[in-house]
Order: sequence, then C-alpha cells, then structure tokens
Amino acid sequence: MKIAGTASRGRLSVRILSLILLAAGSGKAAEQKLNIGGATTSITPELPVALSGQMYARIARKIKSEVTASALAIESRDAHGASLDQAIMVSCDLVAIREGILELVRERVKRQLPGFDPKKLFMNATHSHTAPVMVPGKYTLPENEGVNNPADYRKFLADRVSQIAVKAWSNRKPGAAGWGLGHAVVGQNRRIVYGDGRAQMYGATNRAGFREIEGYEYHGVDVLFFWDEKEKLIATAINVACPSQEVESISEVSADFWAPVRGQLRREYGKELVILAWAGAAGDQSPHLMYNRAAENRMRKLRGLEPLNEIARRIVAAWEEAYAGAKQEIKTDLPFAHQVEEVELPNRKVSDEEFKNAQKQYQELAKDVRTIWKARWYQDVMDRYRGQHDGTIKPYRMELHVLRLGDISISTNPFELFTDYGIQLKARARSLQTFVVQLTGPGTYLPTERAVRGGGYSAIIESNVVGPAGGQTLVNRTVETINSLWPEK
Repeated sequence: MKIAGTASRGRLSVRILSLILLAAGSGKAAEQKLNIGGATTSITPELPVALSGQMYARIARKIKSEVTASALAIESRDAHGASLDQAIMVSCDLVAIREGILELVRERVKRQLPGFDPKKLFMNATHSHTAPVMVPGKYTLPENEGVNNPADYRKFLADRVSQIAVKAWSNRKPGAAGWGLGHAVVGQNRRIVYGDGRAQMYGATNRAGFREIEGYEYHGVDVLFFWDEKEKLIATAINVACPSQEVESISEVSADFWAPVRGQLRREYGKELVILAWAGAAGDQSPHLMYNRAAENRMRKLRGLEPLNEIARRIVAAWEEAYAGAKQEIKTDLPFAHQVEEVELPNRKVSDEEFKNAQKQYQELAKDVRTIWKARWYQDVMDRYRGQHDGTIKPYRMELHVLRLGDISISTNPFELFTDYGIQLKARARSLQTFVVQLTGPGTYLPTERAVRGGGYSAIIESNVVGPAGGQTLVNRTVETINSLWPEK
C-alpha cells in the first residue's frame, strides 16, 4: 500500500526517469540538472536537560559538544527548467526520530514551502545516547530543578529543523554531485555468543564459554559529495554502519564521534560545509571494543587520541579516500528520482510464555518510580499480546524512501536494523553503490532469525515490534523499489 498523494507522483517520476534513460541510451539529449541547497543549525536546548538512550534518567548540566541538525535539499529540473523531482533530507544528533516529530516538521514546512511536497522530506537520527529526551513521561524527572520539559523540546526541535529545511530549499542553486567509497573500522558487532548457544549484547569475550561474535560487520564508508557551479564542495553525506554511542553513558550533551568528524572536515573544507551523518544498518553494532582492548587502547594512547578522536580520525581518512575518487567524476547531468511508499510489515508475535514473563516483571517494576521506564517496556509487550487475541493489533506501518541519484541509491528504514539486512540490500540492489539509512523513525531493533534464537537484549520480544519475517519483507520491498529505478535493458 502506497502513501496517498505521493505514490502517483512516485510512479510518474519513475516513468520520467525511464524515458530519460532510454533517450540517453539512444543518443538523444535528456538533461537533468541538479539544484542543491544546504543548512545546519544547533538543536541543543537550554540546560539542564534530560538525556535519552538509557533505561534510567540522566540530567545534563554541561555540553560536551553541541547536537546539531543538517538539511540537504535536492531538486532536479529538465532542460526547460521544469521541476522533475525533489527531496529534503535532515540528519539529526538524536537517539531516534520519535513518533510525531516528523509530522510536526512537515506541517511547518508545508506552510512555508507551498511548492514542495512535504512527503519528500525525511529525517534520520545518528542514535546519540547523549541528546535530549523527546517523549514526555518517558522518565521520572526531578521536580523544581528547571529541567527542560520534553514537550517543550519537541516544539523547539520541530521549529529548528523546519527552519533549516526551508533554508536549504530556498538556498538551492545549480550544482553537481559525486560519490565514493572508503573503509574504516568503526562499528563492531556487539552480540557475543557462548557455548550453550545463548547470545548477549556486550557479553564478556574473555570467558571460557565465549565462542563467537554473532554477526557480520560492514566497514565500508559510503560518501556523497555536492559541489556548487564553481566546484566548491558545499555538502557531504557520510554513511557509517555504526550508531554514535561511544560516550553513551555520560551525563553531558554530546554529538558523540560526529562532533570531531565535523570539526576536522570543516577545518579543512570550510566552516559552512553541510555534513549529513547517516547511520547504516547497525542494530547489532557499536563503536565499543569487544575484544583486543589492551592493544587498541595502547595504540590510542601512543597516538595521543581520546576514543572519540580516534574514531573520527578513521572516518575522516575513509572520507578522504572516497573524495579522492569522487572529485574525478563530478557530475551535473544525472538522473534523480525519489519514491515514497508505505510498507506494511508483520508484527513479531508475543507468545504465552513471553506474556507471562512480561506480566511478572511489570508487577515488580511498577512499584518503584525509578524503574518506570522498564515497567512500560513490559507493559507494551502485554498490550501487544492482548491486541493479538482480541484482533485489534494492526500490521506495523513504516514509511520507505528510495532515491536514485546517478548510479547510487539511498533507502531508509525506521529501525535499528541488524547489519545482515543491510548486506542483503547492498548485494541485491542494481545500484552501483547502495546507501542504507536507518532510524528515520522511532527505532526499535529489527533482529535476524539467528539473533532471535540466541536471545538477549535487542533480540527479545521486549526489544522488537517487528521480527525476522518483517525484516525480510522490508529487504524484499526495498530491493524491488530500488531496482524499479534501474529498468533492465
């Protein structure tokens, strides 16, 4: 089922793109010129503020680094200046794009940009665990300490993001694009498997029972570049299969490793450079060291680098590798299309045993306001179970964006998507290079079948609304949509 009002435009853009490709293949002129604009803003509120990302409340009274949002606007036009397709992509230093946030932003953008289809705007989160809480009532917060209200932060966030979306769209000018691939070891699979088959997130690897790391890791760094008419670099999007949570447990506002990445790149390429941070399929990944820690930490100390700067050093080096190739192929005339669909995924079923366990846990945790977060975690499982039995539960609906820009594709999903699914997407898509952007929504884990068998946090029923069957449905539908933008000869 496709989103009303957008599906027809999506099909039209595919037909236009197909005609352009056919014309290009027959030697006829079929120009598509890009118009590009960007903008960046701080989304750091006044302190103190509650931080999201842990099962307990943390109050930040200091700023380690500002959390920011960056917007990139793309519009394609034909040789006569007619608009063909459009997109505004906004990257945010947040733990997720919580329910209702995107709608607040779209409402504001729609009022200010009548010529832009608000469905063609999406937001993604870097999964920083040191960014403000966006859900009122999620934690029990201290009273009479002036802590920033999550409801107020939602409005502040929507205002700031809509402002840069409008600014990026208003700033768009003729430009060029390119893409490249580098490599950096950033994410490590954080699910540890023991001899009895049990898996544990962040499990100890120095035990006699340790047998293996559960899943694959992707160390490619996929990068997009955008230049103005004078070939000055104005924006970049960096796709790393790792959430930004190296300093996840501190009680300070922080953009995590993206802050030093942006600092290094802007010192070299200009302080106005717009940098979108895209977390790839990385639900089972983390920047934390899972083994070989002593050797890794020794080398960090010898280099004189803190962990965040070490990670940034690797990402920037990979970015430079990609840039060295991309700047040899700066393109102004290339196909661009943006599809938006609503996809229904089957829910992960709650078993009788899982319901009984959730009920037991809830009864204990609900007694103490300090454990209210976990109590609600189990409450959700109980509600889903009852919905299964009374027929009120509905399939999980997610918004899927698929973009073609020249030879590359960009696809989105709202989950902490396990890396194996991302590998499937990259392997099966017809695009030369496939960018996978997770956490364009509220972000529950979407594990593989192997992970569910192993159990443990991130693969248990409390962590998942959608299970492996839904994950495969998502992959299949995304590949189908990507490949529709590359019509076979």
